[in-house]
Amino acid sequence: MTANLTTSADKALPLHVATKSGLAGWLKGDGRPFAAWVEASGFRAEAGKVLMLAGKQGKPVAALGGLGDEEAIWSWAALAQSAPAGSYRLAAGRVPFGATRAALGWALGAYRFDRYKKKKAETKRAKLVWPQGADRAYVANAAAASSFARDLINTPAEDMGPEELARAAQDLGATFGAKVKVVVGDDLLAQNFPAIHAVGRAASRAPRLIDLVWGDAASPKITLVGKGVCFDSGGLDLKPAAGMRMMKKDMGGAATVLGLARMIMAAKLKVRLRVLVPAVENAVAGNAYRPGDIVKTRKGLSVEIGNTDAEGRVILCDALAEADAERPALLIDIATLTGAARVALGPDLPALFVDDEALAAKILHHGSAEEDPLWRMPLWKPYRRYIETPVADLSNSGESPFAGAVTAALFLRAFVGESTPWAHIDSYAWADKGMMGRSGGGEPLGMRALFALIAERVGG
Repeated sequence: MTANLTTSADKALPLHVATKSGLAGWLKGDGRPFAAWVEASGFRAEAGKVLMLAGKQGKPVAALGGLGDEEAIWSWAALAQSAPAGSYRLAAGRVPFGATRAALGWALGAYRFDRYKKKKAETKRAKLVWPQGADRAYVANAAAASSFARDLINTPAEDMGPEELARAAQDLGATFGAKVKVVVGDDLLAQNFPAIHAVGRAASRAPRLIDLVWGDAASPKITLVGKGVCFDSGGLDLKPAAGMRMMKKDMGGAATVLGLARMIMAAKLKVRLRVLVPAVENAVAGNAYRPGDIVKTRKGLSVEIGNTDAEGRVILCDALAEADAERPALLIDIATLTGAARVALGPDLPALFVDDEALAAKILHHGSAEEDPLWRMPLWKPYRRYIETPVADLSNSGESPFAGAVTAALFLRAFVGESTPWAHIDSYAWADKGMMGRSGGGEPLGMRALFALIAERVGG
Protein backbone atom coordinates (compact mmCIF):
# COMPACT_ATOMS: atom_id res chain seq x y z
CA MET A 1 0.00 0.00 0.00
CA THR A 2 3.08 2.22 0.00
CA ALA A 3 4.18 1.25 -3.50
CA ASN A 4 4.99 4.86 -4.34
CA LEU A 5 7.43 5.17 -1.42
CA THR A 6 10.92 3.75 -1.79
CA THR A 7 14.08 3.23 0.23
CA SER A 8 16.33 3.61 -2.81
CA ALA A 9 17.66 7.10 -3.42
CA ASP A 10 19.51 6.13 -6.61
CA LYS A 11 18.82 8.63 -9.39
CA ALA A 12 16.19 10.34 -7.24
CA LEU A 13 15.72 14.00 -8.12
CA PRO A 14 15.65 16.52 -5.29
CA LEU A 15 12.10 17.69 -4.65
CA HIS A 16 11.69 21.22 -3.39
CA VAL A 17 8.27 22.25 -2.16
CA ALA A 18 6.71 25.60 -1.40
CA THR A 19 3.42 27.05 -0.28
CA LYS A 20 1.94 30.01 -2.09
CA SER A 21 3.09 32.35 0.66
CA GLY A 22 6.50 30.72 0.95
CA LEU A 23 7.40 30.68 -2.75
CA ALA A 24 8.96 34.14 -2.80
CA GLY A 25 11.22 33.26 0.10
CA TRP A 26 12.31 30.03 -1.58
CA LEU A 27 13.16 31.88 -4.78
CA LYS A 28 15.45 34.19 -2.81
CA GLY A 29 17.13 31.26 -1.09
CA ASP A 30 17.51 27.69 -2.37
CA GLY A 31 15.58 28.51 -5.50
CA ARG A 32 17.75 31.43 -6.60
CA PRO A 33 19.42 29.45 -9.48
CA PHE A 34 15.98 28.63 -10.87
CA ALA A 35 14.22 31.92 -10.15
CA ALA A 36 14.07 33.16 -13.74
CA TRP A 37 12.66 29.87 -15.01
CA VAL A 38 10.09 29.63 -12.22
CA GLU A 39 8.88 33.16 -12.80
CA ALA A 40 8.75 32.70 -16.56
CA SER A 41 6.73 29.49 -16.21
CA GLY A 42 4.02 31.22 -14.21
CA PHE A 43 4.39 28.70 -11.37
CA ARG A 44 2.47 29.94 -8.30
CA ALA A 45 2.80 26.94 -5.96
CA GLU A 46 -0.82 25.84 -6.37
CA ALA A 47 -1.47 22.54 -4.64
CA GLY A 48 -0.41 19.60 -6.78
CA LYS A 49 1.43 21.64 -9.39
CA VAL A 50 4.91 20.35 -10.25
CA LEU A 51 7.57 22.18 -12.21
CA MET A 52 10.66 20.34 -13.44
CA LEU A 53 13.86 22.33 -12.96
CA ALA A 54 16.62 21.94 -15.56
CA GLY A 55 20.35 22.31 -15.19
CA LYS A 56 22.91 23.74 -17.62
CA GLN A 57 22.60 20.71 -19.89
CA GLY A 58 18.85 21.16 -20.18
CA LYS A 59 18.11 17.97 -18.27
CA PRO A 60 15.96 17.91 -15.12
CA VAL A 61 18.08 18.23 -12.02
CA ALA A 62 15.28 18.85 -9.51
CA ALA A 63 11.54 19.41 -9.19
CA LEU A 64 9.48 22.07 -7.47
CA GLY A 65 6.13 21.11 -6.02
CA GLY A 66 3.31 23.37 -4.95
CA LEU A 67 1.55 22.82 -1.63
CA GLY A 68 -1.10 25.47 -2.06
CA ASP A 69 -2.16 27.57 0.89
CA GLU A 70 -0.60 25.30 3.50
CA GLU A 71 1.42 22.15 3.95
CA ALA A 72 -1.16 19.42 4.35
CA ILE A 73 -1.53 15.68 3.86
CA TRP A 74 -3.75 16.14 0.82
CA SER A 75 -1.41 18.62 -0.83
CA TRP A 76 1.30 15.95 -0.65
CA ALA A 77 -1.20 13.46 -2.08
CA ALA A 78 -1.86 15.86 -4.95
CA LEU A 79 1.87 16.05 -5.68
CA ALA A 80 2.06 12.26 -5.78
CA GLN A 81 -0.71 12.23 -8.38
CA SER A 82 0.68 14.94 -10.63
CA ALA A 83 4.46 14.51 -10.49
CA PRO A 84 5.96 12.89 -13.61
CA ALA A 85 6.88 9.23 -13.17
CA GLY A 86 10.27 8.90 -11.57
CA SER A 87 11.95 8.94 -8.20
CA TYR A 88 12.17 11.96 -5.89
CA ARG A 89 13.74 12.76 -2.56
CA LEU A 90 13.07 15.73 -0.35
CA ALA A 91 15.66 18.40 -1.12
CA ALA A 92 18.60 18.65 1.25
CA GLY A 93 17.80 20.76 4.25
CA ARG A 94 14.09 20.51 3.64
CA VAL A 95 12.28 19.80 6.90
CA PRO A 96 8.56 19.47 6.14
CA PHE A 97 5.86 20.09 8.70
CA GLY A 98 6.00 16.38 9.41
CA ALA A 99 7.91 13.63 7.64
CA THR A 100 5.21 11.12 8.54
CA ARG A 101 2.45 13.35 7.13
CA ALA A 102 4.39 13.92 3.90
CA ALA A 103 4.88 10.18 3.45
CA LEU A 104 1.26 9.40 4.32
CA GLY A 105 -0.04 11.98 1.87
CA TRP A 106 2.21 10.58 -0.85
CA ALA A 107 0.96 7.06 -0.12
CA LEU A 108 -2.72 8.07 -0.08
CA GLY A 109 -2.32 9.87 -3.39
CA ALA A 110 -1.37 6.60 -5.10
CA TYR A 111 -4.80 5.00 -4.61
CA ARG A 112 -6.73 3.99 -7.71
CA PHE A 113 -9.89 1.89 -8.01
CA ASP A 114 -9.47 0.06 -11.31
CA ARG A 115 -10.98 -3.34 -10.52
CA TYR A 116 -13.39 -3.14 -13.44
CA LYS A 117 -11.13 -1.58 -16.05
CA LYS A 118 -10.09 -3.81 -18.94
CA LYS A 119 -6.85 -1.89 -19.11
CA LYS A 120 -5.42 -1.37 -15.66
CA ALA A 121 -4.16 1.99 -14.60
CA GLU A 122 -0.62 2.87 -15.59
CA THR A 123 1.76 1.24 -13.09
CA LYS A 124 4.51 3.82 -13.56
CA ARG A 125 4.23 6.43 -10.87
CA ALA A 126 6.11 9.09 -9.03
CA LYS A 127 7.99 7.57 -6.10
CA LEU A 128 9.22 9.39 -3.05
CA VAL A 129 12.21 8.28 -1.05
CA TRP A 130 11.02 7.77 2.52
CA PRO A 131 11.54 11.10 4.31
CA GLN A 132 13.99 10.89 7.16
CA GLY A 133 12.18 10.42 10.46
CA ALA A 134 8.90 9.21 8.97
CA ASP A 135 7.02 6.58 10.99
CA ARG A 136 7.00 3.91 8.31
CA ALA A 137 4.90 1.44 10.26
CA TYR A 138 2.15 3.98 10.85
CA VAL A 139 2.15 5.19 7.25
CA ALA A 140 1.92 1.64 5.92
CA ASN A 141 -0.85 0.83 8.38
CA ALA A 142 -2.93 3.94 7.67
CA ALA A 143 -2.49 3.65 3.91
CA ALA A 144 -3.46 -0.03 3.89
CA ALA A 145 -6.54 0.61 6.03
CA SER A 146 -7.57 3.51 3.83
CA SER A 147 -7.23 1.43 0.65
CA PHE A 148 -9.16 -1.42 2.26
CA ALA A 149 -12.05 0.84 3.26
CA ARG A 150 -12.04 2.73 -0.04
CA ASP A 151 -12.22 -0.55 -1.99
CA LEU A 152 -15.21 -1.70 0.05
CA ILE A 153 -17.11 1.54 -0.56
CA ASN A 154 -16.22 1.79 -4.23
CA THR A 155 -17.25 -1.75 -5.09
CA PRO A 156 -20.76 -1.73 -6.61
CA ALA A 157 -23.59 -3.41 -4.76
CA GLU A 158 -23.74 -6.32 -7.21
CA ASP A 159 -20.37 -7.42 -5.83
CA MET A 160 -20.65 -5.94 -2.33
CA GLY A 161 -23.88 -7.18 -0.82
CA PRO A 162 -24.39 -8.29 2.77
CA GLU A 163 -22.70 -11.64 2.14
CA GLU A 164 -19.65 -10.09 0.47
CA LEU A 165 -19.32 -7.51 3.23
CA ALA A 166 -19.43 -10.30 5.80
CA ARG A 167 -16.79 -12.20 3.85
CA ALA A 168 -14.54 -9.15 3.83
CA ALA A 169 -14.87 -8.95 7.63
CA GLN A 170 -14.15 -12.68 7.93
CA ASP A 171 -11.04 -12.35 5.76
CA LEU A 172 -9.92 -9.39 7.84
CA GLY A 173 -10.47 -11.41 11.01
CA ALA A 174 -8.49 -14.34 9.64
CA THR A 175 -5.58 -12.04 8.81
CA PHE A 176 -5.31 -10.72 12.36
CA GLY A 177 -6.59 -13.64 14.41
CA ALA A 178 -9.99 -12.21 15.26
CA LYS A 179 -13.14 -14.26 15.80
CA VAL A 180 -15.98 -13.42 13.44
CA LYS A 181 -19.56 -14.55 13.93
CA VAL A 182 -22.30 -13.86 11.38
CA VAL A 183 -26.01 -14.14 12.18
CA VAL A 184 -27.96 -14.59 8.95
CA GLY A 185 -31.59 -14.33 7.81
CA ASP A 186 -34.27 -15.71 10.09
CA ASP A 187 -31.63 -16.48 12.72
CA LEU A 188 -31.75 -12.75 13.40
CA LEU A 189 -35.28 -13.24 14.71
CA ALA A 190 -34.29 -16.30 16.71
CA GLN A 191 -31.43 -14.35 18.34
CA ASN A 192 -33.50 -11.19 18.92
CA PHE A 193 -32.31 -8.78 16.24
CA PRO A 194 -35.77 -8.04 14.83
CA ALA A 195 -35.11 -4.53 13.52
CA ILE A 196 -32.21 -5.65 11.34
CA HIS A 197 -34.37 -8.45 9.97
CA ALA A 198 -37.31 -6.13 9.27
CA VAL A 199 -35.26 -3.78 7.10
CA GLY A 200 -33.40 -6.48 5.18
CA ARG A 201 -36.01 -9.20 4.75
CA ALA A 202 -37.30 -8.01 1.36
CA ALA A 203 -33.96 -8.40 -0.40
CA SER A 204 -32.97 -11.56 -2.25
CA ARG A 205 -29.72 -11.42 -0.28
CA ALA A 206 -30.41 -12.17 3.38
CA PRO A 207 -29.69 -9.57 6.06
CA ARG A 208 -27.06 -10.37 8.64
CA LEU A 209 -25.20 -9.11 11.69
CA ILE A 210 -21.41 -9.26 11.50
CA ASP A 211 -19.71 -9.57 14.90
CA LEU A 212 -15.88 -9.38 15.04
CA VAL A 213 -14.01 -9.76 18.33
CA TRP A 214 -10.24 -9.37 18.81
CA GLY A 215 -7.78 -8.86 21.64
CA ASP A 216 -7.37 -9.70 25.31
CA ALA A 217 -10.68 -9.90 27.13
CA ALA A 218 -9.05 -8.17 30.12
CA SER A 219 -8.14 -5.08 28.09
CA PRO A 220 -10.39 -2.01 27.77
CA LYS A 221 -13.46 -2.79 25.69
CA ILE A 222 -13.65 -0.67 22.54
CA THR A 223 -16.72 -1.30 20.41
CA LEU A 224 -17.33 0.02 16.90
CA VAL A 225 -20.68 -0.13 15.11
CA GLY A 226 -20.99 0.60 11.40
CA LYS A 227 -24.01 1.01 9.18
CA GLY A 228 -23.86 -1.65 6.48
CA VAL A 229 -26.67 -0.84 4.07
CA CYS A 230 -25.08 -2.28 0.95
CA PHE A 231 -27.65 -0.65 -1.29
CA ASP A 232 -30.48 1.64 -0.35
CA SER A 233 -33.38 1.89 -2.78
CA GLY A 234 -35.38 3.72 -0.12
CA GLY A 235 -37.66 0.70 0.24
CA LEU A 236 -41.34 1.32 -0.40
CA ASP A 237 -40.64 5.04 0.06
CA LEU A 238 -38.59 4.72 -3.10
CA LYS A 239 -35.79 7.16 -3.80
CA PRO A 240 -35.72 8.99 -7.15
CA ALA A 241 -33.10 7.76 -9.62
CA ALA A 242 -30.68 10.57 -8.77
CA GLY A 243 -30.94 9.74 -5.07
CA MET A 244 -30.18 6.08 -5.73
CA ARG A 245 -27.15 6.63 -7.93
CA MET A 246 -24.55 6.65 -5.16
CA MET A 247 -26.26 4.28 -2.75
CA LYS A 248 -23.55 1.67 -3.09
CA LYS A 249 -21.76 3.89 -0.57
CA ASP A 250 -24.49 3.54 2.06
CA MET A 251 -22.27 0.96 3.76
CA GLY A 252 -19.55 3.59 4.17
CA GLY A 253 -19.91 3.51 7.95
CA ALA A 254 -19.27 -0.24 7.95
CA ALA A 255 -16.24 0.20 5.70
CA THR A 256 -14.87 2.93 7.97
CA VAL A 257 -15.16 0.89 11.17
CA LEU A 258 -13.62 -2.14 9.45
CA GLY A 259 -10.76 0.04 8.24
CA LEU A 260 -10.35 1.40 11.77
CA ALA A 261 -10.41 -2.14 13.12
CA ARG A 262 -7.66 -3.04 10.67
CA MET A 263 -5.53 -0.17 11.96
CA ILE A 264 -6.12 -1.18 15.59
CA MET A 265 -5.30 -4.83 15.03
CA ALA A 266 -2.25 -4.15 12.85
CA ALA A 267 -0.89 -1.79 15.50
CA LYS A 268 -1.63 -4.37 18.20
CA LEU A 269 -3.26 -1.84 20.47
CA LYS A 270 -4.00 -3.18 23.92
CA VAL A 271 -7.75 -3.30 23.60
CA ARG A 272 -10.52 -5.82 23.48
CA LEU A 273 -12.02 -4.77 20.18
CA ARG A 274 -15.53 -5.58 19.02
CA VAL A 275 -17.00 -4.55 15.68
CA LEU A 276 -20.71 -4.91 14.95
CA VAL A 277 -22.02 -4.36 11.43
CA PRO A 278 -25.70 -4.86 10.58
CA ALA A 279 -25.52 -5.63 6.85
CA VAL A 280 -28.65 -5.38 4.72
CA GLU A 281 -30.03 -4.29 1.38
CA ASN A 282 -33.06 -2.02 1.62
CA ALA A 283 -35.15 -3.45 -1.21
CA VAL A 284 -38.70 -3.45 -2.53
CA ALA A 285 -40.76 -6.66 -2.48
CA GLY A 286 -44.08 -7.99 -1.24
CA ASN A 287 -42.64 -8.62 2.20
CA ALA A 288 -40.88 -5.26 2.55
CA TYR A 289 -41.44 -3.35 5.75
CA ARG A 290 -43.99 -0.58 5.31
CA PRO A 291 -44.69 2.97 6.44
CA GLY A 292 -46.89 2.68 9.49
CA ASP A 293 -45.46 -0.66 10.59
CA ILE A 294 -44.34 -0.91 14.19
CA VAL A 295 -41.03 -2.72 14.51
CA LYS A 296 -39.76 -4.42 17.63
CA THR A 297 -36.15 -3.89 18.66
CA ARG A 298 -33.57 -5.76 20.67
CA LYS A 299 -33.78 -3.22 23.49
CA GLY A 300 -37.55 -3.71 23.77
CA LEU A 301 -38.47 -0.27 22.46
CA SER A 302 -41.01 -0.16 19.65
CA VAL A 303 -40.43 1.92 16.53
CA GLU A 304 -43.10 3.22 14.22
CA ILE A 305 -41.86 3.39 10.64
CA GLY A 306 -42.58 6.87 9.38
CA ASN A 307 -40.40 6.44 6.30
CA THR A 308 -38.74 3.27 4.97
CA ASP A 309 -35.88 5.40 3.64
CA ALA A 310 -34.80 6.13 7.22
CA GLU A 311 -33.61 2.52 7.51
CA GLY A 312 -30.06 3.07 8.75
CA ARG A 313 -31.06 4.06 12.27
CA VAL A 314 -33.45 1.09 12.43
CA ILE A 315 -30.72 -1.48 11.84
CA LEU A 316 -28.24 0.40 14.01
CA CYS A 317 -30.54 0.37 17.04
CA ASP A 318 -30.29 -3.43 17.40
CA ALA A 319 -26.50 -3.37 17.01
CA LEU A 320 -26.13 -0.51 19.50
CA ALA A 321 -28.30 -2.29 22.06
CA GLU A 322 -26.12 -5.38 21.76
CA ALA A 323 -22.94 -3.30 21.97
CA ASP A 324 -24.17 -1.39 25.02
CA ALA A 325 -25.14 -4.55 26.89
CA GLU A 326 -21.54 -5.31 27.82
CA ARG A 327 -20.81 -1.71 28.88
CA PRO A 328 -17.76 -0.95 26.74
CA ALA A 329 -15.22 1.66 27.79
CA LEU A 330 -15.93 3.41 24.51
CA LEU A 331 -18.69 2.91 21.94
CA ILE A 332 -18.54 4.62 18.55
CA ASP A 333 -20.95 4.25 15.67
CA ILE A 334 -20.35 5.55 12.16
CA ALA A 335 -23.07 5.82 9.55
CA THR A 336 -23.92 7.52 6.29
CA LEU A 337 -27.11 8.45 8.03
CA THR A 338 -28.69 11.72 6.90
CA GLY A 339 -28.72 14.16 4.05
CA ALA A 340 -29.35 16.81 6.68
CA ALA A 341 -25.78 16.44 7.95
CA ARG A 342 -24.47 16.98 4.42
CA VAL A 343 -26.64 20.06 3.94
CA ALA A 344 -25.30 21.47 7.20
CA LEU A 345 -21.63 20.56 6.85
CA GLY A 346 -21.00 19.51 3.26
CA PRO A 347 -19.06 16.41 2.18
CA ASP A 348 -15.74 17.04 3.98
CA LEU A 349 -16.88 17.21 7.60
CA PRO A 350 -18.51 14.26 9.37
CA ALA A 351 -21.03 15.39 11.96
CA LEU A 352 -20.05 14.39 15.48
CA PHE A 353 -22.69 13.88 18.15
CA VAL A 354 -21.50 13.23 21.68
CA ASP A 355 -22.80 14.34 25.07
CA ASP A 356 -19.54 13.79 26.96
CA GLU A 357 -17.62 17.08 26.88
CA ALA A 358 -14.21 15.55 27.52
CA LEU A 359 -14.70 12.88 24.87
CA ALA A 360 -15.92 15.46 22.38
CA ALA A 361 -12.87 17.64 22.99
CA LYS A 362 -10.52 14.69 22.51
CA ILE A 363 -12.13 13.60 19.24
CA LEU A 364 -12.05 17.12 17.84
CA HIS A 365 -8.44 17.55 18.94
CA HIS A 366 -7.32 14.39 17.16
CA GLY A 367 -9.35 15.29 14.11
CA SER A 368 -7.47 18.55 13.85
CA ALA A 369 -4.09 17.04 14.69
CA GLU A 370 -4.46 14.24 12.15
CA GLU A 371 -5.93 16.46 9.43
CA ASP A 372 -8.99 14.23 9.56
CA PRO A 373 -11.53 16.73 10.89
CA LEU A 374 -14.99 16.28 12.35
CA TRP A 375 -17.48 18.95 13.42
CA ARG A 376 -19.53 18.72 16.57
CA MET A 377 -23.30 19.05 16.29
CA PRO A 378 -25.75 19.35 19.20
CA LEU A 379 -27.57 16.44 20.79
CA TRP A 380 -30.40 18.85 21.58
CA LYS A 381 -32.74 16.81 23.74
CA PRO A 382 -35.82 19.04 23.29
CA TYR A 383 -35.88 17.90 19.65
CA ARG A 384 -36.75 14.44 20.87
CA ARG A 385 -40.33 15.65 20.48
CA TYR A 386 -39.92 15.44 16.70
CA ILE A 387 -39.56 11.64 16.82
CA GLU A 388 -42.32 10.96 19.32
CA THR A 389 -45.44 9.14 18.18
CA PRO A 390 -48.65 8.19 20.02
CA VAL A 391 -48.56 4.57 18.85
CA ALA A 392 -44.97 3.49 19.66
CA ASP A 393 -41.98 4.43 21.77
CA LEU A 394 -40.28 6.20 18.86
CA SER A 395 -40.74 7.10 15.22
CA ASN A 396 -37.85 6.44 12.86
CA SER A 397 -38.49 9.70 11.02
CA GLY A 398 -41.16 11.80 12.64
CA GLU A 399 -43.16 14.38 10.71
CA SER A 400 -41.04 17.50 11.10
CA PRO A 401 -38.50 18.50 8.43
CA PHE A 402 -36.35 20.24 11.04
CA ALA A 403 -32.99 19.09 12.49
CA GLY A 404 -32.87 15.76 10.66
CA ALA A 405 -29.31 14.90 11.67
CA VAL A 406 -30.02 15.79 15.30
CA THR A 407 -33.20 13.74 15.53
CA ALA A 408 -31.44 10.76 13.94
CA ALA A 409 -28.72 11.01 16.58
CA LEU A 410 -31.33 11.31 19.35
CA PHE A 411 -33.04 8.21 18.00
CA LEU A 412 -29.78 6.26 18.33
CA ARG A 413 -29.15 7.77 21.77
CA ALA A 414 -32.25 5.96 23.05
CA PHE A 415 -30.50 2.63 22.51
CA VAL A 416 -27.32 3.43 24.44
CA GLY A 417 -27.13 3.64 28.23
CA GLU A 418 -26.47 7.05 29.74
CA SER A 419 -23.32 5.81 31.48
CA THR A 420 -21.70 4.43 28.31
CA PRO A 421 -19.15 6.75 26.67
CA TRP A 422 -20.64 7.00 23.18
CA ALA A 423 -20.11 8.99 20.02
CA HIS A 424 -22.17 8.98 16.85
CA ILE A 425 -20.61 10.08 13.56
CA ASP A 426 -22.78 10.92 10.57
CA SER A 427 -20.38 10.67 7.61
CA TYR A 428 -20.58 11.19 3.87
CA ALA A 429 -17.82 8.53 3.39
CA TRP A 430 -17.08 9.90 -0.05
CA ALA A 431 -14.68 12.29 -1.75
CA ASP A 432 -16.17 14.18 -4.65
CA LYS A 433 -14.15 14.46 -7.84
CA GLY A 434 -11.82 17.39 -7.86
CA MET A 435 -11.02 17.28 -4.15
CA MET A 436 -7.33 17.92 -3.65
CA GLY A 437 -5.26 14.74 -3.61
CA ARG A 438 -8.22 12.43 -4.17
CA SER A 439 -9.39 10.84 -7.39
CA GLY A 440 -13.00 10.72 -6.19
CA GLY A 441 -14.81 7.86 -4.49
CA GLY A 442 -15.04 6.15 -1.13
CA GLU A 443 -13.28 7.84 1.77
CA PRO A 444 -13.16 6.61 5.40
CA LEU A 445 -13.57 10.05 6.96
CA GLY A 446 -12.61 10.24 10.63
CA MET A 447 -10.78 6.90 10.64
CA ARG A 448 -7.31 8.24 11.43
CA ALA A 449 -8.66 10.66 14.04
CA LEU A 450 -10.45 7.85 15.86
CA PHE A 451 -7.38 5.63 15.72
CA ALA A 452 -5.34 8.38 17.38
CA LEU A 453 -8.05 8.79 20.02
CA ILE A 454 -8.12 5.09 20.85
CA ALA A 455 -4.33 4.75 20.81
CA GLU A 456 -4.09 7.63 23.28
CA ARG A 457 -6.75 6.18 25.57
CA VAL A 458 -5.01 2.80 25.84
CA GLY A 459 -1.45 4.04 25.70
CA GLY A 460 -0.75 2.62 22.24
